[in-house]
Amino acid sequence: MSATPARRAQGRSHGAERTLTSLAGIAAVLGGAGALVVGTGWLGRFRSHRPVLDPLVVGWVGDHALYARIGAVVLGVVLLVLGWWWFFRSLRPERRPDLQLDDTLTVTSGALAGAVQTDAESVDGVTRARARAVGTAAEPALRITVWLAEGTDVRRVWEDLDGYVLTRARESLGVGTLPAAVRLELDTTGPARVR
Repeated sequence: MSATPARRAQGRSHGAERTLTSLAGIAAVLGGAGALVVGTGWLGRFRSHRPVLDPLVVGWVGDHALYARIGAVVLGVVLLVLGWWWFFRSLRPERRPDLQLDDTLTVTSGALAGAVQTDAESVDGVTRARARAVGTAAEPALRITVWLAEGTDVRRVWEDLDGYVLTRARESLGVGTLPAAVRLELDTTGPARVR
């Protein structure tokens, strides 16, 4: 399931990573709880004194060694593939779409981000800005970080960003909506002197 453009603007979705981590955590908690229940004798004293590898299980594996080995190899390969998929998916860079306005004109994500960054830096009270185009070519979104000078009127900066910067970006691209996540930070580039 893909994220909506507005959710995509807020940040990269880590839903698959969270789901897999949650499932692994739940399995570990259930395994630990089961070992605790058996070890404390809640299922009977006899079970709590038995070895960790149940003799019945060890006997079955000995009787069906070929099937046990095949199952272990298949499980190992599945876990290896799943682990590599998870690893490379987590490291995959976020897409930065180029927007094709017509058959002859394409706006690169870098050009769009640079234009939005320049417009944002021209707003009074903004010391610096960073912009990034995210999403897909069909559903682009913006992620903007703005650093404000101390004492800046945040409401006025917000209105200028919405009324000038984002409106200009939408009009330039010819789109009705352009989801954007704006992060405002206080610029603390210089160290504060203690007196």
